[in-house]
Amino acid sequence: MTTKLYTKEEIVEKAKEIAHMIANTEQVDFFKKAEAQINDNQFVREKIASLKTLQKQAVNFQHLGKERALKLIEEKIEKIEQEIDELPIVQEFKQSQYEVNNLLQLVSNAIANSVTDEVIESTGGDVLKGETGSKVRNSQPGSCS
Repeated sequence: MTTKLYTKEEIVEKAKEIAHMIANTEQVDFFKKAEAQINDNQFVREKIASLKTLQKQAVNFQHLGKERALKLIEEKIEKIEQEIDELPIVQEFKQSQYEVNNLLQLVSNAIANSVTDEVIESTGGDVLKGETGSKVRNSQPGSCS
């Protein structure tokens, strides 16, 4: 039995299909809605604007070597970041980000593990040991090395 060999183009095409599937999951849908809510939130927009201003000041104070002023600005930045992070809408957004990343990692791991298993199986190897057929054959007594 011969196995069909695939081209890079065919694989990329399948990857695009999977990407389309992932982009149309509950996790991604929730992520998009949470991001839109954050962008529509006046309080968050104002806090982010304040953060950007403070970050520019921090860069200037650091450049000028003004350590005390820099420390004060950094404390203000941390306080605003905390205020933003405590908002339920931001927590939901971060949770959705985490879930989307987990889904991507799951797909990536599934592909990597499946490729490894198929290589091992197609060479007559031992999946449980994680050894290809050539390694199994060469590790047996009486085999030529």
